[in-house]
Amino acid sequence: MSGRSVRLQPVPIQSLSELERVRLQEVAFSRLLQDYDLGCQITIPKDGQKRKKSLRRKLDSLAKEKNKDKEFVPQAFGMPLSQVIANDRTHKQRQDSHKEEHKDATDLVSSILQFATKRPNKELSSSNSSVSSTSETPNESTSPNTPEAAPRARRRGAMSVDSITDLDDNQSRLLEALQLSLPAEAPSKKEKQRDKKLSLNPIYRQVPRLVDSCCQHLEKYGLQTVGIFRVGSSKKRVRQLREEFDRGVDVQLDEEHSVHDVAALLKEFLRDMPDPLLTRELYTAFINTVLLEYEEQQGAMQLLIYLLPPCNSDTLYRLLHFLSTVAAHADDTHDKDGQEVTGNKMTSLNLATIFGPNLLHKQKSSDKEFSVQSSARAEESTAIIAVVERMIATYQHLFMVPPDLQNEVLMSLLETDPDVVDYLLRRKASQSASTIVPAVTAAKFYFIYSIDQVHSFSQCFSSMRLTALG
Repeated sequence: MSGRSVRLQPVPIQSLSELERVRLQEVAFSRLLQDYDLGCQITIPKDGQKRKKSLRRKLDSLAKEKNKDKEFVPQAFGMPLSQVIANDRTHKQRQDSHKEEHKDATDLVSSILQFATKRPNKELSSSNSSVSSTSETPNESTSPNTPEAAPRARRRGAMSVDSITDLDDNQSRLLEALQLSLPAEAPSKKEKQRDKKLSLNPIYRQVPRLVDSCCQHLEKYGLQTVGIFRVGSSKKRVRQLREEFDRGVDVQLDEEHSVHDVAALLKEFLRDMPDPLLTRELYTAFINTVLLEYEEQQGAMQLLIYLLPPCNSDTLYRLLHFLSTVAAHADDTHDKDGQEVTGNKMTSLNLATIFGPNLLHKQKSSDKEFSVQSSARAEESTAIIAVVERMIATYQHLFMVPPDLQNEVLMSLLETDPDVVDYLLRRKASQSASTIVPAVTAAKFYFIYSIDQVHSFSQCFSSMRLTALG
């Protein structure tokens, strides 16, 4: 790495580390203000779990009083998205823990039985008995054979750490040397503490279990169902499925479950979210993208998606991937035998009409409010449908991060944590099939200091700034 250039390639946003995604939000925010006039105030949405903290604490305290002796219930409906994912994770950890305890108990019984079968006859003397048992089973133990927890480096691999704190532990001398000459405009103590808690690795699967299960079921059984999401469902069966997910039941959706019931369940989940998937803070900004030139709409929409909290972004990607698959099966086709295969008739426009109001809205208004502002709302509804339709059609591009934005993220990290940049670049190089070349690169990002031989940080920083700028 040292002294050579790194060619950055477009990467999916999900492949970025937690720290990179937070910095990407800041970079995207600056780029939006600089390059696009959306005619509204733009703010980076807060994580739903933090936004509802005071209310959630009140609800939690009430729930604890009522359910002191009851088992944890991983609610899914009507909860902030980040809380739903946290509930899913906690529930899975508890399930895994119960399975491990059961396995340990089984292993213990097995080892005791094994030990009992190898015990010598009671007629033998105590001295002979001890000699016999030791000679026959020199390496056995009466305790179950549970492996020790692997060290962090062995579990995660040589190129993996959890956060800046871990990197500090491994390379504290380097960090100390580099921090001696930090620029005067150092970030606030609060921001530094925040960054230290963020993972340097991607945080996968930030999608609610219910959403993923419904999408998988519909992809398997519903792609040829005519009018999927339009045909009515059984309210009783949908309510039963809803209660099972809310109780934490390990629901296995299979061919016995009605496609229309599962489709209705997915719509209900999105509709009942306290904050829509595209967030209230970005409602006007998303709507106003339709006022831009067609070529600019995609860029502005992409930057707005980068502003979303990671759980919203990951869930949106999963949903759009699914809706794009449904739209790809809208038309009638013929199989390899020439037989006609009926399409589901759900184009991206039809899907956007159904899902748009659940994904993007300011607030759920009453019928009276809706009638008073019907004209304005009709215009907004048209814009919502246009935005979601374009998302379905171009979702793959929207969730890719181009090299120039990655470069800005790395440059922002370089000012505060150069050792983190080194780690991230090494990981990118190890994961990418692209070649490291000594010429000028597309990203124009140069990594010029050595881990083994650190020169004057101020001199290095000046060189990096000059190189990055031109």
